[in-house]
Formats: sequence, C-alpha cells, structure tokens
Amino acid sequence: MKILVSGAAGFIGSKLVSKLVEKNHSVTALIHEKTIENPLIKTIQWDFSQKNGSIPDEQYDIVYHLAALTPLEKNKDKLKMVNYQGTANFFNQIKDKTKFFVYVSGLGVFGDVKNKIVDENTKIDPHTEYAKIRLTAQNFLEENCKKNSIGFTVVYLGEVYGNGGWLAEQIIPRLKNGKLRIPKSGNYYRSLIHVDDAVSALVAIGEKNLQNETFIVTDSNPVLFSEFLNYVADKIHAKHPGSVPNFLAKAVMGKDAVTLLTVSLKASNEKLTKLINLKYPSYKEGIDSFL
Repeated sequence: MKILVSGAAGFIGSKLVSKLVEKNHSVTALIHEKTIENPLIKTIQWDFSQKNGSIPDEQYDIVYHLAALTPLEKNKDKLKMVNYQGTANFFNQIKDKTKFFVYVSGLGVFGDVKNKIVDENTKIDPHTEYAKIRLTAQNFLEENCKKNSIGFTVVYLGEVYGNGGWLAEQIIPRLKNGKLRIPKSGNYYRSLIHVDDAVSALVAIGEKNLQNETFIVTDSNPVLFSEFLNYVADKIHAKHPGSVPNFLAKAVMGKDAVTLLTVSLKASNEKLTKLINLKYPSYKEGIDSFL
C-alpha cells in the first residue's frame, strides 16, 4: 500500500512508519523538527501551526493522522492552532488524495466515566479543554470525510509506553534520582498499551481496510497508576515515588494534563483482541520486556 503518516517522527509515529516499511509498504512521512534516517521513507517537512505547506499530488491508500500537541502544552491558542486548525488544513490538502483516513486520539475524550468500563459504544463527554479540542477536530474530520466519500476510522489509544516516550524520558530518570512525585498518590486507574501493540493495531486496521470503525487500543489489565509506577521502581531498584498536592502538580504540568492523568479510566479491549494478538497483554509483560 501507499501510505501517508503525520507525526511520523514522534514516539508512536516513528515506530509506525518503520513497521510499515518493514512490511514492504510505500511510506511518506510528515515531519516537523525531527528527522527520519531510513532512506526507504520519503519525508515532507510540515508545520501544523502554519497554513503553508503542500502535499504532493499523489494518491494514498491510507492516511494516518497522529500529529498533535500533548496536554502538557499550556497555551490554549497554540493547542487550537495545531490540534484543530492544523488538522483541518491538513485534511483540506489530502481530501482528494485518499479514500481512507485514520485519526489517532486518546481516551481523554470520554471524560470522567466514574466506575464505568469504557468501550467503543461509550458516550464521548470530554471534561478538559484539551480533549474538547481533540473532539472538535475529530468531528470536523468525520463530517468532511463523509462529504468527500472517504472512509474514516478513529483509534483511541491508552497510555502508550515502551522504548522512548514519557516512561523512558520522564518517569524512569526521576525514579532513579528519587525526584518523582505523583498527584493524588496515583490512586486512579489507567489503561495502558505497549507501543509495539499500538503499532500492530494501527497496521492491522490499514491492511484489513477497516473503514468507518472505532477502536479502543489498550492492554487487558487496567491498573492503578501507583501500582504501575511501583512495579517499574522495583524493577530498576528505585524507591517508590512520593505524592504531590494537586495544586502544585497543576502549576507545573498544567490543569488539563493533571485532570486527564488523575481521572480513573478502565477500558475494554474486547474488540481489539479480535483484531490482533497482544504481544504484551498486561503492563508487567511490557515493562519486563522494555527494561
């Protein structure tokens, strides 16, 4: 297949394009500041905060849209520019160049579901400005894909960990030096997914041409965030992390980031397990392999 991937130099995107090339697909990667060294991957410089830039006049079997700012970005205008307006600009560039668009989002759009188990039929009800912007972009894409007869599939990823990303770059170094502090003592459930399984799911959706679908991509065992971090700490022979008051965490990370992190969210992956065999069905297998 001929495939276009935005956010291709990021944690998940870089592994996605590598896997697609490994499976002999032709890949074009949209990148911003980082670079991709693989000579088999065609790259296009693209800045989602700008309106300029153009996609070559070629046809793609599938477009994966992963590019987005994270909740750690506190500038709401910048969030809207990149995560919504940038997405709209990007779509207008490729709407006549593909018949299948995959939008990769996160579980935060479901909001605070209390003790309910989230699945693909759960009502979307975001409770942060960040998640509301992501949902606005999703609604724009869904509406305009329908107008242009483009298949549209949404993938809601759990917390993606593995070689690179937030766990390797932010959590483990702080555990090692004893400086990691977590809001609310980590007493909230998170639904996790190893990056290899996340990539396998995205590849399978494209190869099986699963258009006009919704997928939740998490492993089979939601876990208290404190339990997850303690397991990592034990594996690297570090002390268990301490806690920090919410108001201090919000001052450092931003209100939306802390709100998204500390809401308990258990997700069902029943639909996912019919699509792929998880390499890491729980965080323990994933962490053991990663470390």
